Amino acid sequence: MAKGTMTAENNVLRQHWESVYQAKTPTAVSWYQPHLEQSLAFIRASSPGKDARVIDIGGGASTLVDDLLEDGVRHVTVVDISGQALAKAKRRLGAKAGRVTWVEGDVTAAPLPSQAYDIWHDRAVFHFLVVPEGRAKYIERMHRALRPGAHAIMATFALNGPPKCSGLSVVRYGAESLSQELGPMFSLIESVNESHRTPAGVTQEFIYCRFKYSA
Repeated sequence: MAKGTMTAENNVLRQHWESVYQAKTPTAVSWYQPHLEQSLAFIRASSPGKDARVIDIGGGASTLVDDLLEDGVRHVTVVDISGQALAKAKRRLGAKAGRVTWVEGDVTAAPLPSQAYDIWHDRAVFHFLVVPEGRAKYIERMHRALRPGAHAIMATFALNGPPKCSGLSVVRYGAESLSQELGPMFSLIESVNESHRTPAGVTQEFIYCRFKYSA
């Protein structure tokens, strides 16, 4: 499993998320869904086939990787800053975990290959980047890692979503503001709003956007 170089700021974030996953089971965190149905729908609409190279940013202990493997996707990479989260996903998958590339690290510093991915998926990582410099680094990584013609699937808290998650501030987006943030090389194909009900029974408003990348 590859690891990225940690800055002092990244190490603070890593400790935060390690504590979250030490304290809670994957089904108890607020962002848990048994299956990421909207993510899967967008991935399936974007995929050029079973050989598509999919990267899940902040995938952690999410079940998206399980469903991608079940769909027959042969090349899946999961990136997360929390080794605890990745360990829980690998234990759940058992022998299937060997079919996945696991990267422990912050996406802005993790060792991702150049022009390697057909689909970039991010559910609820980008909205934690409240500092413009952090967002710029993230987007720079996207440009470097994506193949021409790739798709990016981004899910964030919507404009009417909560201002914080897991004690951390977030930036809320609409389809237009997210498009502007990513820049002109990412063309919006479609967007969908989702009311996510947390395990605690709280409703959180998300927006999912699917973009086409033209290098």
